[in-house]
Amino acid sequence: MQQLIIRFQSLPSVLIDIINALIIALLFSAFIYFEQWHISYLTINTLFALIALYAFLIVNRRTVLISGLFIGLLWFYWISYSFEYYHVGWMTPVIIVLFALIYMLFFGVLALTKQIWLRALFLFALTFYEPFDWNWMQIELIFIDSYFGIEKWQFALILAGLSLFAMLKTPLRYASLILFVSALQFSTPQKPLPPLSIKLVSTQTPQALKWEADQRSQSVADNFAAIEQAIEENYDLVLLPESVFPLFLNHHPLIESELKALSYKIAIITGALYAEDGKNYNVSYFFQQGKMQIAKKMILVPFGEYIPLPNFIKSWVNETFFDGASDYINAQQPTDFNVSGVLFRNAVCYEATCEELYAGDPKFMVALSNNAWFNPSIEPTLQRLLMRYYARKHGTVIFHSANMGGSGIVW
Repeated sequence: MQQLIIRFQSLPSVLIDIINALIIALLFSAFIYFEQWHISYLTINTLFALIALYAFLIVNRRTVLISGLFIGLLWFYWISYSFEYYHVGWMTPVIIVLFALIYMLFFGVLALTKQIWLRALFLFALTFYEPFDWNWMQIELIFIDSYFGIEKWQFALILAGLSLFAMLKTPLRYASLILFVSALQFSTPQKPLPPLSIKLVSTQTPQALKWEADQRSQSVADNFAAIEQAIEENYDLVLLPESVFPLFLNHHPLIESELKALSYKIAIITGALYAEDGKNYNVSYFFQQGKMQIAKKMILVPFGEYIPLPNFIKSWVNETFFDGASDYINAQQPTDFNVSGVLFRNAVCYEATCEELYAGDPKFMVALSNNAWFNPSIEPTLQRLLMRYYARKHGTVIFHSANMGGSGIVW
């Protein structure tokens, strides 16, 4: 054992920092991969999260920076996959490196100081910051499957406890346990389900085929078959994924009329595109009793549906990397669907992982996703964890229908 320690200590300091950084990143990210592999151990998740945060408070500056780089890779490597479908697959390694660098700088704020209490303050401040409007780095999320709660006040108590434990060198340091106990989540309130039977349709259409003209008629036929099956099984509501109809549905009156006719037998919520006044929208269509309602997406995906950059560079980015496509247009407020007297907040994919859509603490939400952009990867798993995070914070039950992974009830 002593020989191993000597060998480790004899390594170059840069290599030691890289090894320590990789360990921190793995501990910080382990809960996502455990969820991906259907492993759930609250004790392990709790310990891993605490150790990762504690390490961020005490390690040297270089280790902090490298840890952030590895975390960016482990959490968001999959974002690069979507560029293949814009015919710029050569950008894949560039995007991977870019996100690694973004989160190296994100967590690198901690490297501005060696003061433990100040690092803890910076770490808490990072929970309010979203680089380029991209909000999937919710640091409190690491406690979603742990003994601790996920509220910011609980996260603050945890950081305070870790800071005191690290700074005090006397037995008084164990008084920090009081803070940890105060941050425990002893129970999760039970949420009632709506008085409706809801069919969640899952599809398996690869993104490479989704918008092919010769695939479109088959997709439409499959959608109607799924709706007919839900009617035969006596469901009250059938939920289909985002853009499952790969077309501007309001430009296809025959399909629209058929959906209206079926809506006398079952309420239907489905994803498709919508065009109005020369503008394109990613929407949900709601059909009930022969009537149609449209819910426009309120929160767009940065660098997917809009470019969060100044106008002088936005056009060049759209032309170079997104086939000249213009930004989608977003709604100004969320939409609720009234299904047989029960209100459901509508969410299209990314929206279901955004705080703004949970305004008013809706009891129920329907979410439509197309995860084929990132298949195969941890993206549906991370999406589900984030949905659980917001569902728990706001007391919401989410009914999620997705293409290529992620369908289910989230609470």
